Amino acid sequence: MACRLSEIVIDCRDPERLSAWWARVLGYRVLSREEGAVEIGPEEGFGGPAPTLVFSPSPDPAPGKPRLHLDLSPTDRDQDAELQRLLDLGATPADVGQTGSESWHVLADPEGNPFCLLRRRL
Repeated sequence: MACRLSEIVIDCRDPERLSAWWARVLGYRVLSREEGAVEIGPEEGFGGPAPTLVFSPSPDPAPGKPRLHLDLSPTDRDQDAELQRLLDLGATPADVGQTGSESWHVLADPEGNPFCLLRRRL
């Protein structure tokens, strides 16, 4: 293997708020805070099999269609139960042009960043 994805950096208005939300969604914890950025990741920390997320402060994140989004897969419940959990945490349904026949749900986090909830459970 030549390289591996280790971190995903997300520009946002409120790194503390958005990192706390994603930590609850993913079961992550805060790993570090540096220069206003907050890094969250799995219990084993940076360098494990799962990438960490770094929320970087930006007063005006780029508008328009993002070039990258996250896909989530349920781990310990079915898609419907996980969808309800995400909605209860504050996710909102998002319309990115889907037809309605997709097997996934498109949602947005509290700052409006779209992500997908897939059907398959890992």
